[in-house]
Amino acid sequence: MTGPAVMLDDVSQAVDDIIARIGKNLVVGLPLGLGKPVELVNALYARAVQDGSLQLKILTALSLEKPTGSSAIESAFLKPFVERVFGGVPELDVIAALRANRLPANVQVCEFFFRPGAFMDNAHAQQHYISSNYTHAARDVFNHGCNVVAQMICKRDTPEGTRYSLSCNPDTPPELVDMLRASGRPHLVVGVVNQNLPFMFNDAEVGPEAFHIVVDHARYTSPLFSNPKLGVTTPDHMIGLHASSLIKDGGTLQLGIGALGDAIVYAAQLRHAQNAEYLKVLGDCGILANSGTLIKDIGGTAPFEQGLYGATEMFVDGYLHLLRAGILKRRVHDFWALQQLVNEGRCDPEHLKPQVLDDLASLGVRVIRGADFKVLQHHGLFNDETCYDEGHIVAPDGTRVIANVADPQSRQVMAEQCLGQRLRNGIVLHGGFFLGPLDFYEGLRRMPEAQAREICMTGVSKINQLDRNPRLYRQQRVHARFMNTGILATLSGAVCSDGLEDLRVVSGVGGQYNFVAMAHELPTGRSILMVRAVRDKGKGGPSSNIVFNYGHTTIPRHLRDIVITEYGIADLRSRTDAEVIKALLNIADSRFQGGLMDAAKRAGKLEPGYQIPDAFQHNLPERLERQLAGFRPRQLFPAFPFGTDLTDEEVMLGKVLRAVKKRADTAPKWQLAWAALWPGAWRIPPSARPYLDWLALSEPRTLQDRVARALVVEELKAAGI
Repeated sequence: MTGPAVMLDDVSQAVDDIIARIGKNLVVGLPLGLGKPVELVNALYARAVQDGSLQLKILTALSLEKPTGSSAIESAFLKPFVERVFGGVPELDVIAALRANRLPANVQVCEFFFRPGAFMDNAHAQQHYISSNYTHAARDVFNHGCNVVAQMICKRDTPEGTRYSLSCNPDTPPELVDMLRASGRPHLVVGVVNQNLPFMFNDAEVGPEAFHIVVDHARYTSPLFSNPKLGVTTPDHMIGLHASSLIKDGGTLQLGIGALGDAIVYAAQLRHAQNAEYLKVLGDCGILANSGTLIKDIGGTAPFEQGLYGATEMFVDGYLHLLRAGILKRRVHDFWALQQLVNEGRCDPEHLKPQVLDDLASLGVRVIRGADFKVLQHHGLFNDETCYDEGHIVAPDGTRVIANVADPQSRQVMAEQCLGQRLRNGIVLHGGFFLGPLDFYEGLRRMPEAQAREICMTGVSKINQLDRNPRLYRQQRVHARFMNTGILATLSGAVCSDGLEDLRVVSGVGGQYNFVAMAHELPTGRSILMVRAVRDKGKGGPSSNIVFNYGHTTIPRHLRDIVITEYGIADLRSRTDAEVIKALLNIADSRFQGGLMDAAKRAGKLEPGYQIPDAFQHNLPERLERQLAGFRPRQLFPAFPFGTDLTDEEVMLGKVLRAVKKRADTAPKWQLAWAALWPGAWRIPPSARPYLDWLALSEPRTLQDRVARALVVEELKAAGI
C-alpha cells in the first residue's frame, strides 16, 4: 500500500470513502466463513437498497446464519439455544434478503461454497454459484472484477506500533490483494477491528500498511459466530475408528469440521491415551481382521510418540484437542534440506551438532543465499549473533567467511562460532481459516504466545497444493492423511461430495479436490474419503450411499484411493475395476449389497459367479450398535465427546423431536390422525407440560398441532419423562 491507512470509527464513513474512491460499481470480495466484517457489509447493502444506481456484487463463500427450525415446533425448540449461544452475533442482512428472495436488482451474491444444504431451493444462490477449487478462489474473485477486499481483523499494540492480524482468514484475501496490486486495478482493502478474534501470528500478522481503510470502534467488537457441536452417532464413531488406524505416527493430518472430524479426533485420543481399550475395540469390531495388513503398511495402532503435524485448510477445534493431548506435536521448518535431515533422524532439533553442516552439503546445500540464511537463522541453525553480508557469513567475533558450507574454512568457522544450540520456531499446524464453537475461540485467545506462534494461519496457496514450494512441502507433509467427507461413492470409485445430479449445489468442492490430487503427488500421501453407508430418506426409507453410478462427480474415478464407511475400509488405489467394486461392496450396507452386485454383473464388471465373502454379509446398523454397546458403560464413545452448547434437556428433547419427525414422515396419515384424536391423547402427564409449553404445543390450535403434541408426549414417555 502507499501511504498510511485511513482510520475511521464508523462503517458508514467507510462506505462513503469506498464510494468516493471506487465509484458506484462495487465488487466486494469477502472471506469465507467467520471473517466477514458483517457491520460493514450491512452498511454497504443498506446503501445499495437506498440507492438503486449503486451496483453491489458480493463474492464470498460459506455465509453463516443462525440456526432456524424448518417448522414452528423446531423454531420454538431452538429459540432458547439460539438466544444463549448466538446472542449479540450480527447477521448478514444481504443473506437474509437472499433467503427471502427479496434482493434488489442492483445486488448480486456469488458464493463458491455454501453452508451444506443451505440454498438447495434458492434460485438466485444456485444460479450465481461459482464452482471453484479453493486454490482458484482468489483468481476467480479477481476475474469477476473485484475492487474492494474487506475483512474482520484484530489488533495488538507493540513497542513498534500497532500490529494487525488476519486471524481466522488469511486463506485467500492476501493472494487476492497481490493480484489486484499487480494488475494496477483501482481497489481498496478494508479491515474492521473485532477484538474478540484471537490474534494469530506468523503469516496472519500484518502492519497497518496492509490496509487502505481500518474501521476501529468498540461497537464492532461483537460476539463471534460459533459452530456448535453436532452429536457423534455410532456410524460416525465406527468411521472414526477405521480412519484413526490409518494415521501414521510422525505423519501429517488434514481434517474437516463436523461429527466425522470429531469422531477421528476422539478415536486418535483413545489410541494415544487408552491404547489397550483402543486395541480391544479394533479387535472386537473386526477392524484388525479385515484391514490389518493395510493398517500395518500405512497406519498404526500404537500411541503417538513422534506426534502429528497438521496441514489443513480448515483449522477445526479438533486440532486443539490433539494439541492438548500431546498428539499434535511434530514441528516442521521452512527449509527443505533441514526438514529432510530432521525427517531422516540426521538432525536432532533439540541438540544441533556440527555434523549438520556436512549433512546439508551432502544434500546439495552449499552456497547459502541471503534469503536462505534468514530462514535458517529464524529456525535456529545459526545463532542470533551471526550475520550475513553480501555472500559472506560474519561470525560473532567478526570473522568473515564465504557463505558456503562446502568450504572447509567456512564450515569450521560456522561450526565453532555460528551454530545455534537447538532448532526453534517450528510449526505444528498450518491452517487457512478457522471456525468452531465458542470454547475454541476462547482457547485460542487464552493460548500462551509461545504456543500460539506454533500455529501458522496462512494462504491456501501454501496449504492446499505443492506448487508454491514442492521440495519443502514434500518434506513437511510426510505420511500425509487427507481426510474428507463425501455424500456418496459409486462402484467405480468416484465420489460425489458437493452437488446432486440435477445440478443443484449442496455445498461446494472447496479444497477437497486439491487434497485428493496432492495425496497422489506425495510419495507417502493418501486420500481418505469418508462416506456414511446409508442415509434415511424419511418416507422413502433408508437408501445406500454406495451406488452403481451417479450423474454428478466431485472426485473422479481416476483419483480413487481410500474410501471408508462405518462398515470398513476400501483401499482402491492401483486396483482394477473389478477389485474396486468388490472392495466397495464389502463396505456397503448389506441391505443393498445384492442389488449393487447384480448391477455390476449385468454390466460385465464382475464375474457371474462372484459372491460377497461371508465376513461382509452382515453389515447392518444393529451389529454396529452391539459392537460398541459393551464399551459404553465404561464411558467410551459418547454422543458429545468434546462437549456441547446444548443443555441436557435440549439434548433429550432434540432426540424426541427427531423421533417425532421420523414417525411423521413414515407413518400413514390415518395413524397420525388417530394418535391425535383418540381419548387418551387428551390426557397430558404433568411432567410433559414444561416441554409442551417450550414447544408451544400446550394448547394446539390445528389438527397438525394435535398430532405433533400426541407424538411428542408418546416419545417423552418412551424417554422416561
